[in-house]
Amino acid sequence: MEWIEIIGIIGAILSGITFFPQVYRTWKLKSAKELSLTMILIILLSNVIWLIYAFNKSDMAIIYANFFVGSCALTILYFKLKYK
Repeated sequence: MEWIEIIGIIGAILSGITFFPQVYRTWKLKSAKELSLTMILIILLSNVIWLIYAFNKSDMAIIYANFFVGSCALTILYFKLKYK
């Protein structure tokens, strides 16, 4: 594995964990009223588009990053719908 791939994977991990604090806070407070549904949906659409691109390019760093961010965004969407 080349050093640039390692940097890409580290960047993917950091991108992936950006939503963890929000997921945890929303779960802990049992409230998502301050979160924008439009923002969540745009993030999910962005993830789908990035994943299509990444799979086409076989770019694992982008796949990892968008898998993690998409998973967190889906969790936040679930909380948004559950904790109206």
